[in-house]
This record gives sequence, C-alpha cells and structure tokens, in this order.
Amino acid sequence: MGLAPIVDLDTGGVIALQTFGDDLGEGGSGHGDVVALARTVLAVSRKAPALPLVLSLPTRAVVGGSAVLAPLHEALRVCGRRPREIILVLRGGFAETDRRPLLAGLEGLRAIGYLIAVGDLGTAHLPLDLLADAAPYLVVLSAGLVANAARDPRRAALAGSLAALARNAGAHVLAPGVEDDAQLAAVRRWGVRLAYGPLLVPGPSGRVQVPLPVAEPEPAKLLLGPRVQEFLLPAVTLPEEATAEEAVGTFSGEPSISSVILVDEYQRPKASLDRSRFLLAIASRYGHALHGKKPAARLADPVRSVPRTTPAIAAMQVAGRDAERVYDDLVVTDEVGRCMGIVRVADLIRQVAGMQRQ
Repeated sequence: MGLAPIVDLDTGGVIALQTFGDDLGEGGSGHGDVVALARTVLAVSRKAPALPLVLSLPTRAVVGGSAVLAPLHEALRVCGRRPREIILVLRGGFAETDRRPLLAGLEGLRAIGYLIAVGDLGTAHLPLDLLADAAPYLVVLSAGLVANAARDPRRAALAGSLAALARNAGAHVLAPGVEDDAQLAAVRRWGVRLAYGPLLVPGPSGRVQVPLPVAEPEPAKLLLGPRVQEFLLPAVTLPEEATAEEAVGTFSGEPSISSVILVDEYQRPKASLDRSRFLLAIASRYGHALHGKKPAARLADPVRSVPRTTPAIAAMQVAGRDAERVYDDLVVTDEVGRCMGIVRVADLIRQVAGMQRQ
C-alpha cells in the first residue's frame, strides 16, 4: 500500500491523500476489490493524518449493489472516519445495460455522504455524458495524458479540453503523476489546480514549494473575481456533539489542518474551531481539565459560511466583518446548506491581488 499527497498548486498545501495498492482485477462482482479497499482504509487510518482519502472503486462494485460495498462502510465505522472524508474514484468500463444501476448506486453513495469522482478521463472506457449524469465532485485526468502532454501537442490539447469540460460540468480536476516542471506547466495551462506525483513532495512544513500560477482572468470576472467554489478545499468535520479531546486528536494528526467544522447529521455546519484559538484554550492552565471531556462546541466560533456561487470579493467582505477572525476559514455551502468544504482567505486575497495587477 502506498500514499501520495494531493497538492493544491496555488498554496502548496496537502489537502488529501491518494492511496495505491488497491489494484482492480478483471471480472467478478468487485466484492474482492471492496474488501481490499476496506483493508486500505484501516491501514491508512492507523498511521496517516486525518486528511481526506482518495480511493479507487470499480464500477462493477457499484453496479453490484449496496451489499457489495458493506465492507467499506464497516471499515469506516471501525476506524472512526466519516464518508464525507472519502473520495471514491470510479474506474473501469461498464455495459450500457448497467448504466441505470450504476447511477442508482452512485446516488446511494452520495446520499450516505461519500464524494464521487470519475477516474482516468481521456483513456477510460467511460462515456463523456456520464459527467452530466453522475455529477462527480472530482474528475481525475488520465495519467497517460499527463505523462505525454509536454511532448505531444495532440495529447496536451485533448487533456486541456477534458479539463475544461470537467470544470464546466461543475467538477474539480486532479492531474496525477506529475514528474517534472514541463508537465506541471502543462497542467497549469489547462487550469488544473490539484495534482500529485513525484515532483510534488511536501517539505518539513507540510507544503510543496511550487511557483504561483499566472492567472489570466476573463473580462467578466474582473470586477468580482471567480466564485469561491473554484478555491474549495475539503473540510475536516466532526459531529457537533464531538468532545474537545476528539478535536485535539484531529488537529494533532495533521499540522496543515487550519480548522475543524462541527456539522449536524445532515452535514450542515453548526460551529467552527480555529486551530490556533482552540489549541491555545486547551493548552492554557487547567484548559484540558476544564474542557477535554466537554463538547468542543463550547470553544467554537459561529460559522462564517458563504454559498458556493459567491464571488471572491464578496467572500472577502464576509471575512472582513469581524476583525478578530478576518483570516478564519470560510465554510462553503451548497444549495441546501450542507458543508461542501472550506475556502482559505489567503487564497482569496491572492486572487484579488492578482486581479488588481492586471
């Protein structure tokens, strides 16, 4: 089993972990693959930080129905992870007769809380209209396209077109296997923000030193900037009844976690724990004794949330309403108020500053 950090190319921050070793076999129901995924989740959770995991899931396992996926659900329960922290990447082709059960299975996984992704776009035997029907949270470009893009203009053009298609369909785009500066430059030309590979190895600070991309904003975006969903990062969440000790454990597991969002059973944000203020309160004299067994919400701040369609400048105005919390993460919500992720104010500042230099 291997892990690769998924990096935000704008900030150098590690936002998720790509798992390897869950190779998909041929044929069958996919039950064996799901058992392997379950073992991967258990193994990673024992030694890796509490970042979202990206797992490969064969289409036949989804077509096989909910019983086939039971080992994965049980593994999450055992290790204390929530479906919202797992991105399932759909891999492998499927027969046209299986489209309806596949879409029904994906909708069931989404209802539970899993984030759905489509993998190997560009070389996989998946119809492109699946991006419309499945509405994936993330699209993973083909590693083969990324590997040859710097040397093959045709593949570069194909990859750029697919990245634009995925973004227009409302999905984030991930470029796998980035090995050198030429590939990284190509990935940025396509407007891709998330990537992993040998070139993107975090240093001791937990961040990857990558050059900032040169943005060319569209005229329509000059006044208010792009929408906050373009800067969305996965949120680290806990149930709203979680204790302060549980929150301490989450922050301690990964130094790059800047906030923990407390959510209700419907994934609606209820409170926000800022890393610095929360840990300072716990570390104070008698802090752990006073708060450790009590609900973490006692030390939480009100949620500062913005709808996913909010422009960057408008989101910065929300951030600036409270001078003491101006750099706290903003929580991005969907149309029904569920937590989609967070946006870091530093990302918005960088974007607006770039617009002003134009």
